[in-house]
Amino acid sequence: MPFNVDRSRSIISAMIVGRKVTAMDVAWLRREVFADGVVTREAADELFAVERADIEKAPEWTDFFVEMVTDYALWQARPTGVLNEAQAEWLLEQADSCMTVAALATLVNVLGEAHRAPRWFLAAVRARAQRPWKGLEAI
Repeated sequence: MPFNVDRSRSIISAMIVGRKVTAMDVAWLRREVFADGVVTREAADELFAVERADIEKAPEWTDFFVEMVTDYALWQARPTGVLNEAQAEWLLEQADSCMTVAALATLVNVLGEAHRAPRWFLAAVRARAQRPWKGLEAI
């Protein structure tokens, strides 16, 4: 009797333990884990776990991370394109736990793509843009 293996957890754990995310890891995640276009809350949490980890990340990681988290926050629930209060709070909490440029880019991207978001979310993102984010000095 076959059983399903949660491949996302396996690859996420391997990346964190291996202390780096390669371009091949990102390609594998796109092809194998997220091929169906579905990003669950658990998967989004796992992506933030990688972003929080102090590990080497290939340049491809940032675009992938921003795309997948935005997809989860805006396009996986109905009505699509709407960032609700709970999602906005979750997103800010996750970004604050990372304080990386990729997390900040995700906040900005969600604002840019959202058809509607809580009014306070824009002010919260603006306030966070003034903070020191890891990696911002390299840009």
